[in-house]
Amino acid sequence: MQTIPSTRHEAFHAALAAPDRAPEIPADRDLYGFLVGDWDLDVLYYWEDVSGRGLTGELHAIRILEGRAIQDLWIMPRRPDRHGAPDPKADMYGTTLRVWVPTIDGWSITWFNPVAEQKVDQVGRRDGEDIVQVGTLPDGTATRWRFSEIGQDSFHWIGEAFDQDRRAWVRQGEFRARRRG
Repeated sequence: MQTIPSTRHEAFHAALAAPDRAPEIPADRDLYGFLVGDWDLDVLYYWEDVSGRGLTGELHAIRILEGRAIQDLWIMPRRPDRHGAPDPKADMYGTTLRVWVPTIDGWSITWFNPVAEQKVDQVGRRDGEDIVQVGTLPDGTATRWRFSEIGQDSFHWIGEAFDQDRRAWVRQGEFRARRRG
């Protein structure tokens, strides 16, 4: 693997990162600002109930593109716990790009997990106290991801997709998050 010289690496991050939200994003529409920072994840469900296994992950999020977007990294298992070849059914090392789009009064969201060859496009909006993202998989399957119980230092995340008969939502993932430090 090629190593990026630190000066190029630092210049890229300095150009990408933003200290705060862009002024054109109304404060009440800054849905994902709470994510900025570093989080530890307890994995409760990942294609099946794994709550008894003690699986953990990590999440890191920053504002980017002059504050008009938020990018995050969801990693499971945590980096110190990753050993051997990645397992597409159990590993996640993906990124989400969340961009404020005023014409839809919502957030355009794209999630990529190259380990499992996953790509999901969604739109995120507030639903009461929750943030709900709806969209579709490349095969047309509807998705619904939800942030709930959002606090200063914790949140609950549930990801669902319609079953094959498109009659009911089926849980695909569930995480409890705690802010680091």
